[in-house]
Amino acid sequence: MTQTAQFDAWSAGQNYEHFMGRWSRQMAAKFVAWLVPPRRASWLEVGCGTGALTATVLAGCNPKSILATDPSKDFIAYAHAQANDKRVRFEVADGQQLPASNADFDVVASALVLNFIPDKARALSEMKRVLRPKGLLSFYVWDYPGGGMGFIDAFWKAAAAIDPGARALDEGTRFPFCTRPGLAQLCADAGLPAPVIDALEIETAFPDFESFWRPFTLGAGPAPGYCAKLPEEERNRLKAKLAEIVGGDGPINLVGRAWAVKTTLP
Repeated sequence: MTQTAQFDAWSAGQNYEHFMGRWSRQMAAKFVAWLVPPRRASWLEVGCGTGALTATVLAGCNPKSILATDPSKDFIAYAHAQANDKRVRFEVADGQQLPASNADFDVVASALVLNFIPDKARALSEMKRVLRPKGLLSFYVWDYPGGGMGFIDAFWKAAAAIDPGARALDEGTRFPFCTRPGLAQLCADAGLPAPVIDALEIETAFPDFESFWRPFTLGAGPAPGYCAKLPEEERNRLKAKLAEIVGGDGPINLVGRAWAVKTTLP
């Protein structure tokens, strides 16, 4: 395990849902509206997490079927418990080795997870492999380098102010390719034809600082994983610094921006 990945806590589905799931659902709706996928399609989802995109596709895309995969048993269990639809099947699987035969699906999608897959080229190759001719390949990632996930960006700025080593854990540092040029190069390297790359935005709104802070204490995800490992005194210092950055009084409204990519295979 790398020094940075040791804080990527991918368990406790309910805690992760409280930290990120509500924003993932909003972005999933934006993504599906932008994607305009075919109806009655067979889908494979790479990295379904707690099921935000899965639920959005089931509700609005009239899919024929969905195979939703994720390497986390906890996330798969949580997503499965939330779904009550015979069209979806959940399976624990690595995005670098998808559990499907060649040319099995009409749509392959990945929501906010590609940056966490160690071998992104292999993952994209697998996504291409399981797609039928004329199939739709799509994914989206948070704009970490551009500060596009405002509350996470603020957290790491506060963390770095009290612990310079935290700079290496910041997703903006870890995932510099999550930009329009970076994703264009990733697609070119993977041989994806004529990708369309657009920015999608939501608002992340918190009624007060305590509601902003609490999800960081739940331990599910990179920033909460880091926060959970801090001694109490250091955690209190981090909380005070974060309040100084975002404001400790009144509502907190920050941008949530992702880069979305779609391409149709020959």
